[in-house]
Amino acid sequence: MDKVKDTASEKRANGELGIIALESCRELGKRIDKYILEWRRERGEDLPAKSEADATKSGDSYLIPIATPRFGTGEAKGQIFGSVRGEDLYILVDVCNFSITYNINGIENRMSPDDHYQDVKRIISAIGGKARRITVIMPFLYESRQHKRSGRESLDCAMALQELISMGVDSIITFDAHEPRVQNAIPLNGFETYQSTYQFIKGLYKAAPDIQADPAKLMVVSPDENGMRRSVYMANVLGVDMGMFFRRVDYSQVTFGSKPESTSEYLGPDPEGRDVILLDDMISSGKTALALAKALKEKKARRIFVCATFGLFTNGLEGFDTAYEEGYIDAVLTTNLVYQSPALLSKQYYYNCDMAKYLALIIDTMNHDGSVSSLLDPFPRINYFKEKYDL
Repeated sequence: MDKVKDTASEKRANGELGIIALESCRELGKRIDKYILEWRRERGEDLPAKSEADATKSGDSYLIPIATPRFGTGEAKGQIFGSVRGEDLYILVDVCNFSITYNINGIENRMSPDDHYQDVKRIISAIGGKARRITVIMPFLYESRQHKRSGRESLDCAMALQELISMGVDSIITFDAHEPRVQNAIPLNGFETYQSTYQFIKGLYKAAPDIQADPAKLMVVSPDENGMRRSVYMANVLGVDMGMFFRRVDYSQVTFGSKPESTSEYLGPDPEGRDVILLDDMISSGKTALALAKALKEKKARRIFVCATFGLFTNGLEGFDTAYEEGYIDAVLTTNLVYQSPALLSKQYYYNCDMAKYLALIIDTMNHDGSVSSLLDPFPRINYFKEKYDL
C-alpha cells in the first residue's frame, strides 16, 4: 500500500483533482475523499485549492457539490455547484442503489439502474466539456448482464459504454465485470475491471481467524463455468484446490427472459472435511448460492463462506437467514461497492468488505498518471497478508 502511495507522489497531479459522488455513492465518496486528503497531507502535496470566488472550494475536500433535482413529472436535471474547468474528474455512481426515491405526481418511486445511469449523463452534460479528463467509476457495470445477443436482443451494456465515451468520458472503471470482453465496444478508450480478491481474503480472516490456506483444509468453488476465471485466480494465490458446478440448462424453455436450470453437477476434488469459499461476482436473488451451499454441505464440506463482489439480495434475506440457522452457510461476504441495507449489515453471518481505501488508491494513482498495474493484480498484497497472519 505504502509503495503505491509513494509511486503516486513521484509524479505531479494531472490537473486539480475533483470527485463527484452521486447520491447513490455519497457515503463511499466521503470516505474516499478522506483517505486521499490524509495521504496528500502526509506527502506534503498541495491540497484542494481555496477560492474566494468559488465558495465550494474550501481547501478541505476534493468532493464537488452536485444535485440531480426532479420535477413533479419525474423528469430531472443535473447541477454542479462550482467550477470544474481544467479538473481531473472522477464520477462515482452505484446503479444498484434502490434506497433512493423521488416523486412522480405525488407517488413515491424508487430509483432504478436506468435512473442512476441517466443522472450520470446529466452530470456529464453539466460539466459541459470544461474538465481536463473525466473518469466514470461504476463498480457494478450498468447492464453488464446484457452483454451479448441470444436471438433478436438489445446490446445495452455496449451501447451505454459507447454513449459515455461519445459524451466525453475518457475512461471507465468497474469491478468484477460480468463479461470483461464488453470493453471491445470501446477499444480506443480506457476500461479497467478490478478484483475484490484481496478484500475477500481479509474478510475471510475476520470471519474465521482459524482459516488456513492448506489444500487439505480449504478449497475454492465456482458456482458455474462463467465464474471459473476469478475462482482459478483465488485458488492459485491461496495455493489450494478448486472445484466448480456444471449447470445443465433447458434451452427449450424461456421463463421471464431466462432459461431454467435443470440440474447442477459438482466437478472437482472431494470437499469433505474442507472449508469452502463459494465465489461469485454477484448475489442476485441468492437462490443459486443457497442451493449450491446446501449441495456442498451434503457432500460433508466443513464450513461454507459465500463471497460475492455485489450483494444485491433481490429476494430479501429470509433464505440466507434460514440457511444460516440450518447450518448450510457459515458467513456471507460482499463489498460496499453497492448499497447495503441496514437489515443486511445487522446480520450475524454478514461481513462487509470495505473498498473505500482501494478506490482511493486507484483515484490517487490515476490523478498522478501513475501505473495501475500493481492495483490490478493484488497478488503481492495477498502474499504479504498470508505471511503476516500465517494463513
